[in-house]
Amino acid sequence: MQRRNKPEVLAPAGNLRGLKTAVDYGADAVYCGGKAFGMRSAPKNLSLEDFEEGSRYAHERGARVYVTFNVLPRNNEVEAMREYLGKLKDTGVDALIVSDIGVMLMAKQVAPNLELHVSTQAGVTNYQAANAFYELGARRVVLAREMDLQAVRDIRARIPDDLDIECFVHGAMCMAFSGRCLFSNYLTGRDGNHGECAQPCRWKYSIVEEKRPGRYFPIEQTAEGAYLFNSQDMNMLAHIDDLIDSGATSLKIEGRSKSAYYIAAMTNAYKTAVNEYMIQRGFEDTDGNELKPFHDRVIRPGDPDYGKPETEDAIMANADGAFAGKPDLDAMPVGGASSGNIAIGEPDNLSYHARSTRRKSNTAAEILPEGWHHAGVRPAPHVKLPDWLLEEPDKVAHRDYSTGFYYPEHKVKQSTDRSAYFRAWLVVGEVLSWSPEDGGRVTIMSRNKIEAGQEIEFVLPGAAPFSYTVPAGGFRDADGHWVEAINNPAHVFSMPCPREVPVNAAIRSRTKKPTLKAE
Repeated sequence: MQRRNKPEVLAPAGNLRGLKTAVDYGADAVYCGGKAFGMRSAPKNLSLEDFEEGSRYAHERGARVYVTFNVLPRNNEVEAMREYLGKLKDTGVDALIVSDIGVMLMAKQVAPNLELHVSTQAGVTNYQAANAFYELGARRVVLAREMDLQAVRDIRARIPDDLDIECFVHGAMCMAFSGRCLFSNYLTGRDGNHGECAQPCRWKYSIVEEKRPGRYFPIEQTAEGAYLFNSQDMNMLAHIDDLIDSGATSLKIEGRSKSAYYIAAMTNAYKTAVNEYMIQRGFEDTDGNELKPFHDRVIRPGDPDYGKPETEDAIMANADGAFAGKPDLDAMPVGGASSGNIAIGEPDNLSYHARSTRRKSNTAAEILPEGWHHAGVRPAPHVKLPDWLLEEPDKVAHRDYSTGFYYPEHKVKQSTDRSAYFRAWLVVGEVLSWSPEDGGRVTIMSRNKIEAGQEIEFVLPGAAPFSYTVPAGGFRDADGHWVEAINNPAHVFSMPCPREVPVNAAIRSRTKKPTLKAE
């Protein structure tokens, strides 16, 4: 498969069904793990035979398959990894996602036909590291999730154009730097760096005083206790133009442990958003035909506009914030922290100064070498997305949303009241077939109750969901007998449906009462 030269929507899959679902709903590429050496052990993952079938399925539809090979291996795993890689290379997959430099060099020897992508586990936070991996043979770096948009721009401006930048856009975030966490290992013996994380960062904690065993004190003054490390989920759908303009080549949806419905809904949402971007930016027409070659809007060194003050925008102005967010400039005394007169609430010359990204308490300006400029972006109108599309992330199970670390002025926060998922919509069935008989009938595999008068939605690839009010008197069971309602999960039923709907399309309905439960 040829490499893409326009923004890629990269979807997760925890099994073969998830892979096919992602492709059906528009994924340009799918990342998934094998039975070993991937960073998720909870899903079933794919066998070598699954990779062969999945690769054929993807390639026939113009999509690619990437394999997570990104554990941090121990000594006794090295040769086993080499043996597994020797088998994996012949399955038809397109790329390996690696984090360990030894594994990367091994892959170049054993599987030179596979493209190499450097995992977020490697913690790439600067252009020097990205260029070093490029020299070692990588054709993509997955940036650390701690990067803001200005850092993405600065990396894009200083690396080869054929080195992809992959950025997370949606899903759960890890409380540890780039996901390299020992918390689970320490508390449960389950190694997060080998895909077995127990997610103790989502647990509820209270204090126990040594001389008062069994008596618990909430860390915050609430009756519910406190969630210390429970990060919000990421949702960048409404800001997809900022990320693509900043040089992101691939937009990565988190969720290899999630359901096929989640994969379908979020893949469809981000693919539709990218299509809107391509149309509104003038790269494609509404039929997907190319009007001009895609290119991001980052201004590189050597460009006549590079470093000009007029290229500054809100993202550049808010750059150089501390790691956990921008320092409180309003609290800075008149006269500044170190040099120059800085009025209260007014930032210093951020084009030439940077604040520490290591210590939040260090708000003193640090002089950078003369001539350094942040990479600007040529201005363009905001890409407007339809309301139905912006509502899609709320129709899957999720924690409270944020934009991660991309905007320093809008900090990612911890959810302090719950660790469970919020679910306002429920999957009630999956389409098995559609027939035009009797004005249109759909046969489904039931998941939850469907009754007359209920409002349901069919999730359609590349389009807004099809909303439909279920009529009375039209339900049949698998034997063709009339029934009053669909109320038996995991059974086959049919019902009227005037519009043709695709096989495997998810059917959802709003819950009567929102719940705190995953898919």
